[in-house]
This record gives sequence, structure tokens and C-alpha cells, in this order.
Amino acid sequence: MNKPIIALDFPSKTEVERFLAHFDEPLYLKVGMELYFQEGPDLVRYIKSLGHSVFLDLKLHDIPNTVESAMRGLAKLGVDLVNVHAAGGLEMMKAAKRGLAESDTKLIAVTQLTSTSEEQMHSDQLIPVSLEGSVLHYANLAKQAGLDGVVCSVLEAKAIGAACGEEFLRVTPGIRPADVSADDQKRVATPEQARQNGSTHIVVGRAITKSEKPAQSYQYIKEEWSDAE
Repeated sequence: MNKPIIALDFPSKTEVERFLAHFDEPLYLKVGMELYFQEGPDLVRYIKSLGHSVFLDLKLHDIPNTVESAMRGLAKLGVDLVNVHAAGGLEMMKAAKRGLAESDTKLIAVTQLTSTSEEQMHSDQLIPVSLEGSVLHYANLAKQAGLDGVVCSVLEAKAIGAACGEEFLRVTPGIRPADVSADDQKRVATPEQARQNGSTHIVVGRAITKSEKPAQSYQYIKEEWSDAE
């Protein structure tokens, strides 16, 4: 069973160091835009030097040539997982894959953000199909482009596994225990629900990073994720 991915939603390296001091085991950590744009690649190198796995969550979305070049640079950091927006299209995703060709970094695509509701998708993106239909379309497009998987909500994970194969990664944010607030997420689930619904990886942020006892909260979520049947 894959480790829960902890979202390092911190503004600086200082907070990251303070948080990691609570742990004495290798972790899987997500570095997103907030942290990366403040600290840059040196922060990623620092985390990797500690023996942790890294999901670099930058959600690239640009013309194919630009994304390919950016991925070629990110590959040098030795991150374990990186992503693009599936909305960038088939050719952009193929270009991103080419940029990682000489690395072991896995590439996934964001389908629809877990903060997006079906109503928002219809009104803001003018996509007339159902939310699940949009997510499945993007997942199939990512599969066609040769990507390793997608970011989706738990609600779509099982359908994506059926459509794209069980080896196709379904990385699901919006994970938190039942007694923790959903905050700005719309499509959320518990670790147990994620396992039962076909997630291959779960991403957990504030339920751990804002906890008074982060290591204890992590172990609780890890056990629920591992033991769910």
C-alpha cells in the first residue's frame, strides 16, 4: 500500500523543517506552487536529501514546447511524481512525457480540481457534460498520451480504474478523517472511502500539517488507509 502523500502547504523552508522534525521515517511529500515559488528547486533538493519521496505539484499548462522544456529541467531534480493540467490537451501531455524521457519521474494529469463542483464547471468552464464525464474524458486523454495516471477525486477513482486499467494511478486529494473540516474542498473523502473507491494514492494536507500532533495524525490516517477493506 502506498504511503499517504502529505501536502506541505507552508510558505517557507523554515516551516517545513519545523514540521519534518516531528517525524523519524521516510515520507511522501507534496511540494505545491506556494512553497516552490518561494523556495525554488533548492527546497526540493533538500527534501530529497533527507530520503523523502516528492510529488512536485506544479500543474503545468502551456504550449507543448514550453512544457517539454520545463519538464526536462524538473527531471533533473529527481522528483518521484510531477503533473500537468489535462486541459492543456493531448499534444501538450505528450510533450511533457518527452521532457521526462530520460528520468524515472512519473507523470500524471489533473482532471478537475477537487475544489470544483459540477455547477462551477458548467458556468465557469462552459463544459456541458457531467463532472464525472469530464474527468473520464481527461483520464482517457492522459492514458492516450502515455501518462502514468491522473489527479481526481475519490468519487471518480473507481470509474477511471475500470476505463484506464488498475495500474493507471488515481491520486486523490481532499482526503481527511470524518471529524475534520472540508475547508475549501468540495469533493472530499476519508482514507477508508478512498481505498474502497479505488484510489492508488491519497493526498492529505491540513489534517496533518495543522495538527497539534502531526506524527500521531499521520499514523492514524496511514493506518486507516492501509487497513480499509
